[in-house]
Amino acid sequence: MIAGYLQLVREAHARGVRVIGATIPPFHGSAYWTERGEDVRTAVNAWVRTGGAYDAVVDFDRVLAAPADPERPKEVKIKDEYAFAPDRLHMNDAGYKAMADAIDLNSL
Repeated sequence: MIAGYLQLVREAHARGVRVIGATIPPFHGSAYWTERGEDVRTAVNAWVRTGGAYDAVVDFDRVLAAPADPERPKEVKIKDEYAFAPDRLHMNDAGYKAMADAIDLNSL
């Protein structure tokens, strides 16, 4: 994923386009969650935050994540008030509003 992101950023920058990176929100509790997937999400998010490839970063992970259970640190879920209950993968209206509010409009 990181190699693909780097290619997209390079191509956008070559055309004078600013690129805003975003972290991947938590998805534990959805039908798609696996421990391997969580490891990838965690690694990609760390790179998005610190890799320096983007002109700006919005951290959807930190905005949407419920506090981690110290006994199960990989089982990070979307905060209940932001989760679309049937699938625990998508956000409800409040979650999407929180995501929009997290974007620094000056970075656009």
